[in-house]
Amino acid sequence: MVKIVYMILLSAGMAFAAFESESSEITPQIKQRMVEGNSWRKGCPVPLNDLRYLRMTHINFNGEEERGEMIVHKEVSAEVIAIFEALYAMGYPIRKMKLVSEYSGSDWHSIESDNTSAFNCRKATGSQKWSKHSYGKAIDINPIENPYISRKGTISHKASERYRKRAHQKSTYADKALLLKNDAAVQLFKKHGWKWGGDWSGVKDYQHFSK
Repeated sequence: MVKIVYMILLSAGMAFAAFESESSEITPQIKQRMVEGNSWRKGCPVPLNDLRYLRMTHINFNGEEERGEMIVHKEVSAEVIAIFEALYAMGYPIRKMKLVSEYSGSDWHSIESDNTSAFNCRKATGSQKWSKHSYGKAIDINPIENPYISRKGTISHKASERYRKRAHQKSTYADKALLLKNDAAVQLFKKHGWKWGGDWSGVKDYQHFSK
């Protein structure tokens, strides 16, 4: 296990706070959670030894520090930690960050809970091909505030309707979580070579970043 502690000067409060992260291989205990939680099974495109379990500090919607968890591919694990360190430093809020296993592998229920997540062995929306999430190389961030909008303009989650209009309007944590093209959070991912679903033509997936 690798544990990293960063001391960061938060621009908002101008006070030092600690960003902490841990990275480990998939232990038997984590494997059990993934299998019982239906997020990984035999036949998935990535073996467990190619995945890494991360624990990272983030700021929640109450402005409090919280430790979240995420599973990603080992090839992007260090990069993901660097990205979330920067998100923390800029004060970008994340409502919650739990494994999709906590929602029985259901992308729907994870989104309904406004959960930020990465690995989940499932097919891509509207496709029979494996999703980038199945490889641990995609992250969905604050999915209620950053909804998936179909070509027909449909939003499946009612709580997301208020965020159909893509503009910052209030100084709430939920509004700060909104991801727009020129926002620092979006540009941060792009700087590291991640593609953003908000740039897609037709379908828009504002929560989605993939490598």
